[in-house]
Amino acid sequence: MVDRLRDRGVPAHLSLGGGDRKVGVRIALPDGREALWDTDGTAGLEAQVLRDGMLVGFVPHITGSEDFSEEQVIDAIARTDYDQPIARQRAVAPPPAPGLPMEGGFFRRLRDGFR
Repeated sequence: MVDRLRDRGVPAHLSLGGGDRKVGVRIALPDGREALWDTDGTAGLEAQVLRDGMLVGFVPHITGSEDFSEEQVIDAIARTDYDQPIARQRAVAPPPAPGLPMEGGFFRRLRDGFR
């Protein structure tokens, strides 16, 4: 999912949530904030928006997101407007920006068989 977001120019990163092994997606926002999507272990899609580890906003639960396909999750994350403390979903996603390089470097190439 992170790779597909990065292909659309969304600065997505894998987020590992401490000792309880919660995995999510971290979106680096241009003003130094970051959005952490689904690291709380719930079924639906929502996010916390942090600056320096402090909560400064959030994306409320997206109705029906517990049944979203991967493509719908990617679209929902790409359509989110973080400009207000309570983020909202745009009607349509902004046009894709140039793709960003995949993360992982040497270890990813090792895991993926040096393709």
